Amino acid sequence: MSFWGKILGGVTGFAMGGPFGAVVGAALGHAADEGTNRPPELDSRPEALARITNRDQLFSIGVIVLSAKLAKTDGAVKREEINAFKRAFRIPLENQREVGLLFDKAREDASGYEAFANRMGEVFADNRAMLEEVMTALHHIARADGPLTRSEATFLARVRRSFKLDEPGGPQSRVPPLSMPREPDPYTVLGIAASATDEEVRLAWRRLIREHHPDGLAARGVPPEQLRRASARMAEINAAWDRVKRERDL
Repeated sequence: MSFWGKILGGVTGFAMGGPFGAVVGAALGHAADEGTNRPPELDSRPEALARITNRDQLFSIGVIVLSAKLAKTDGAVKREEINAFKRAFRIPLENQREVGLLFDKAREDASGYEAFANRMGEVFADNRAMLEEVMTALHHIARADGPLTRSEATFLARVRRSFKLDEPGGPQSRVPPLSMPREPDPYTVLGIAASATDEEVRLAWRRLIREHHPDGLAARGVPPEQLRRASARMAEINAAWDRVKRERDL
């Protein structure tokens, strides 16, 4: 379960509260039209963010933008940081296009995150526990590719001030060690041995994708809860495949 699912009522993945594509379109300054390759503009003006009145939608957009810009703050965004984002914020398959569009636009540069952090601090002032969970997730994303850098530490400190959270008392309060799961072994996820050939790994990945694809399950009439679990499983399978490809230079 994604960490905000524990806080917002046990929902796995993003709590949409409405058509997510339209909301992402608002954050990007135009509708996220299907099939377009035109780069959108990320609208971080306070008046634009104020138009996003649904708390769940603001939360979803905010964590995507903050995660992407944090990953960018110390240079090129690394695969380890993207995988850490995917583990923290499990994205339903039907929303992956919109989430990817917003993440890619946000990571073009590290600036402009303060407006999103300020807005989240205002709207969620009554839910400090959730803001602390966001900080925990951001810390894990920052550390995914190595020790915390000075630019990452500055970013995190500014977000924390925007959230109006008390300064942490020590390392354990900054990053609760058990709050986030460790990255699972990719070969275990794919159900094969580490000694498998490249082709065997590829075939195992394809088999699992066919088995767990939500579209195929929906066509068979499975219940919504099973579809949500399938989306989470798909994200795990694809993250494992990405890691194997990177390690084997496929």
